[in-house]
Amino acid sequence: MKIGVPRESEANEPRVAASPETVKKFIALGFEVTVEKGAGELSRILDKDYEEMGAKIAPTAKETLADADVVLKVRRPNAEELGLMKKGALVVATMDPYGHEDEVRAMGEAGIVALAMEFMPRITRAQVMDVLSSQANLAGYQAVIEAAEEYDRAFPMMMTAAGTVPAARVFIMGAGVAGLQAIATARRLGAVVTATDVRPAAKEQVESLGAKFIAVEDEEFKQAETAGGYAKEMSEEYQKKQRELVATHIAKQDVIITTALIPGRPAPRLITKEMVASMKPGAVVVDLAVERGGNVEGAKPGKIVKAGDVKIVGYLNMPGRIAASASALYSKNLYAFVETLVNKETKQLSVDWSDELVKATALTRDGSVIHPAFATNEQLGGA
Repeated sequence: MKIGVPRESEANEPRVAASPETVKKFIALGFEVTVEKGAGELSRILDKDYEEMGAKIAPTAKETLADADVVLKVRRPNAEELGLMKKGALVVATMDPYGHEDEVRAMGEAGIVALAMEFMPRITRAQVMDVLSSQANLAGYQAVIEAAEEYDRAFPMMMTAAGTVPAARVFIMGAGVAGLQAIATARRLGAVVTATDVRPAAKEQVESLGAKFIAVEDEEFKQAETAGGYAKEMSEEYQKKQRELVATHIAKQDVIITTALIPGRPAPRLITKEMVASMKPGAVVVDLAVERGGNVEGAKPGKIVKAGDVKIVGYLNMPGRIAASASALYSKNLYAFVETLVNKETKQLSVDWSDELVKATALTRDGSVIHPAFATNEQLGGA
């Protein structure tokens, strides 16, 4: 069995899909591991670190991917990479398929088995494989660090002989994994933190971290969570009431971090330009959903823009801004999943296509798109 770990081809992607620790574990499972030269350098992992754990270093992607039974990546493979992979290879990555149906079809036509890590079901046995949580956790942390960098005042209250510096007021919009970590991080820095979310269960979590919960708690709010733990899209009527509540709150805030995402849908618009205009001079807004269209009107992907005296931070790939930590966690997520695809006795790949983890994550197989969210009726064998 051979694993190939290529250097990520996307310019804005410093993460890598394997660490020296997971290379060692893969070799113990019976794999040969080949890592492309320089694949880990932006995550502070040197080629010699991989070699010390038994990996081979290949000079090019072509040599890395040649005859690889399993390919580990951070991002979906591009057309050039697909051309270097053998048919039947298992490609494990975050595939970002929504809105990229042509790329999904291309993976099917290339004959690879594309396994989308972000589709991992949220069940107990898959917690260690949850790339969305591991990366969102770091994104929430880093969002606060970036906000503190751009905010030109202190976060904690400081009592000095010369007077008192008031604590920064930080508002977190969306209390999923990223939001909760943002709350915890802002609290550690001494800010006064409030948060909002459309899921009723979030209230207790927010308050347990020492923040105040802000929401319209009506009947729709009480039913606003899917069985999988994701937020449902709220009605226009609810959104209007919520906007009215938070608009007055936003005007008093120094820092806002928005984290609201709905799988397969554009990011909901949470903050209008009028709300931004109501904020204090020097206030900072960090939009973690900018890659999906953004929660904040006026946010620009990859840029910091000024709306009057307010900064709107729209950095792409927030986990990638702390790539060393992000790669360490992401690589463990991938190892935990790939381990389930190996027969420990024969030390051979043995994919159980009826396993709920495989069924949930498999996008393509045998030249076709097989995931029900992206396959045509003909591919699914139905009418």
